[in-house]
Amino acid sequence: MTTPADPSAPWPIRRAFPLIAVVVMILIGMAGTIWGPVYYGQHSWAVPDDLWATLVAAQRLLHLDLAGLYTAPTNLVSFPGAAVILVPVAAIMDAAGIPIHAGRQGAHPAGWLVAGPLETLIAAIALFAADALAQRMGVSLVKRFLLAAASATVLWNVTVRWGHPEDAVAIGLLLYAVLAVSNGKPSWAAWLAGAGVAVQPLALLAFPVLAATVEPRRLPGFLARAATPPVALLAAAAAANWTATIHAVTNQPNAPSMDHPTPWIYVSFLAPPMSGGSVAAGPARALAVVIACGCAAFTWRRWQAARLAGAWRPGDLTALLWWVAVALALRTVFEPVMVSYYVWPPLAVALVAASRDWIRLISATVTATVLTFLAQGSWRNPWVWWTPVVVVLGLTLMASRPARSPAAQMLPEPGEQFVADGTP
Repeated sequence: MTTPADPSAPWPIRRAFPLIAVVVMILIGMAGTIWGPVYYGQHSWAVPDDLWATLVAAQRLLHLDLAGLYTAPTNLVSFPGAAVILVPVAAIMDAAGIPIHAGRQGAHPAGWLVAGPLETLIAAIALFAADALAQRMGVSLVKRFLLAAASATVLWNVTVRWGHPEDAVAIGLLLYAVLAVSNGKPSWAAWLAGAGVAVQPLALLAFPVLAATVEPRRLPGFLARAATPPVALLAAAAAANWTATIHAVTNQPNAPSMDHPTPWIYVSFLAPPMSGGSVAAGPARALAVVIACGCAAFTWRRWQAARLAGAWRPGDLTALLWWVAVALALRTVFEPVMVSYYVWPPLAVALVAASRDWIRLISATVTATVLTFLAQGSWRNPWVWWTPVVVVLGLTLMASRPARSPAAQMLPEPGEQFVADGTP
């Protein structure tokens, strides 16, 4: 009988744990948004407001209205891939005659019954990628089950709570890129990482660490392939409406009056004021990318040694995942205005990095879960919300950090199988 531990098993069996996790997440998430408000004396469903504006952008893409991609009311500031991944959802809603509009959806929006499960299913790529990496590292079935449960719990923040499946898709593609690197397939890794950036530019934070694993002579081709998906999509949108596209993508406006301002809001060159009380988040995000490049330079020798050694050892792959999580955490540290779901990307990757060791996995699960719900707090003071969030994020990274050990100890634990080919 085949099991999820068998790399030759059919895909539904190999990925049984994330499949179960996403089904449970959809059921609990939909029940929580529909019947959950009753316990708080509320009549309206608790649907994520952010999702609908992106669905408007997806509907415009479906109708080939590229010029309207970055115009009101889409509020799109990400790359066009954020709308591309929701085109199937918009198509199904169009076919069902369900109207799509931004803003408040009314007390009981029928669109949520379609959009909710579908956007959660799209975001589940992050769960499948995490499980594929865990299998590649020889993680036991019980730990993979816990990893799937923990990953689905924190993914709630991005999907059901806030309606931003693009973040999950970008990180899922990035994790598959890490898997491709560990299997000696840098070309595939470049395409996957580039696709992740095209969906959500936050993947750029981890890109320097990923690029540091590539053989120097192959780096130009790696960069060219990775640049193709985001550049092609952005060029198409800019050709249709240059002014709106460039303004949204370069300025990255964010509203401190609506979201969580951080102490960086007081540093004018990192958060330049914009009209309407917004600030430009672009400079701070550029600084985070520069620091991420520093992380890549610091770890470059290790990744080159791992590549020259042939098949990546589980310990090297764990370390690579941890540094990817560190790079993604830089957004939380330096962002001038935060939204609760911004904390999710480093948590998702840190859980995978911790999955080989029981103590680390359980510790990271606890801190990641605490941070997921802590981040939902409504505190407005720049220090009161940001400080505990950064502290707990740091604890999660500490909990998931792999121990330094000799190469001989970087083997799978007794009873665990190291899968060398790493099938997804």
